Amino acid sequence: MNALNGLILCQNIFDENFLIELNFSTNDNESAKVMASRLATLIEIAERTGLSGDIYRSYIIYKLAHEPNLISNTIERTGGNIGKSLLDAFKHDIEILFTGVKYFDSYYDFIKNYTPTVENKSESFVELKSKIDNLREDDFNGIANAFIEHYKKYGCGDIADYRAFRFDEVTKNLVGIKHFEKIRLDDLIGYAHQKELLTQNTNAFIEHKPANNVLLVGARGTGKSSSVKAVVNENYSRGLRLVQLTKPQLKFLPELMETLRNFASKRFIIFLDDLSFEESEAEYKYLKSSIEGGVESLPQNVLIYATSNRRHLIRETWRDRAEGHDELYRDDSVNETISLSDRFGLIVQYYPPSQNEYLEIIRHMLKKSGIELDAETLRIEGLRWEMSHSGRNGRTAQQFVKNYLGSK
Repeated sequence: MNALNGLILCQNIFDENFLIELNFSTNDNESAKVMASRLATLIEIAERTGLSGDIYRSYIIYKLAHEPNLISNTIERTGGNIGKSLLDAFKHDIEILFTGVKYFDSYYDFIKNYTPTVENKSESFVELKSKIDNLREDDFNGIANAFIEHYKKYGCGDIADYRAFRFDEVTKNLVGIKHFEKIRLDDLIGYAHQKELLTQNTNAFIEHKPANNVLLVGARGTGKSSSVKAVVNENYSRGLRLVQLTKPQLKFLPELMETLRNFASKRFIIFLDDLSFEESEAEYKYLKSSIEGGVESLPQNVLIYATSNRRHLIRETWRDRAEGHDELYRDDSVNETISLSDRFGLIVQYYPPSQNEYLEIIRHMLKKSGIELDAETLRIEGLRWEMSHSGRNGRTAQQFVKNYLGSK
């Protein structure tokens, strides 16, 4: 009987016939053409997914890390807990899967030390594979525990590979953002107090302590969005993920929150970038209800971080406050326009940088590209650029650096 038939929890993960043939074929009369075909399939997978080393074992690791199973789903649902009986069943499957390729190895030794054209750079996968590679090949308990820790720390599949997601309102699924900006907090010059507030609140959230929804307000180009992205990058290995939501998608907030409830072992920031509303727009009511006041509460593993150039988010005019306004209960209208921002427990203000801070941002960016200008040249060139553009801020500094690097 084929040994793969003995799998309990992972029997639906490995459905490729060639895997069965690779691991358990014992027919010495197999033609060279058939064996070459099996090898080609394994190599094609290695090239497509960036697997290296022993590519049979790497493939097993890759599949278990990317295909949800009862173990990974239970850990997500319970926030990290798993019963002993379930763990024993998983260890049973691990022993079957990692027994090794005997017949195939005797023909193709080089699959033990394969180097793909482009290696897999996923932080979570590389960490998992490194842990397993450092264990004895027959340490099946150690291998199983490595997967358990991986599921607890990173999750399984896209939730482990990606730091940021968008929400597909049709399928109600999270879609990974492949090219998420890799900015860090140290890349943001100045704003020490703002970064401290954001970091403290996010740390409390990750540590399951009380934390607030956050509104980052200030002048354009001052690093509000970059701060949120940086905080997510800093805390990816601690289970923090970002879900970007557009203003038209606010009506799908209940569906998104229900999706995120299923990932109890992870923490999510719903990110609303450059948010503002006209009074006639109804979307802000969905946001108000979701943050506070609706029948369904915000999940414990979800916070909302929003950026805006407006402190009160909803546009007001002097006419709205005028005594002669047609509104019978004028104060009620004013309260309505400011009630949304009041639902954000933490409001972080971003101000335009001083001249010295602006020049320091330029110096830092140039240094990262291997260029150091003397102080006087930096001051003259940087201020000349500022005067011919839209003011002094981090975005203007970045544009100067791009122009300077592109002209050299």
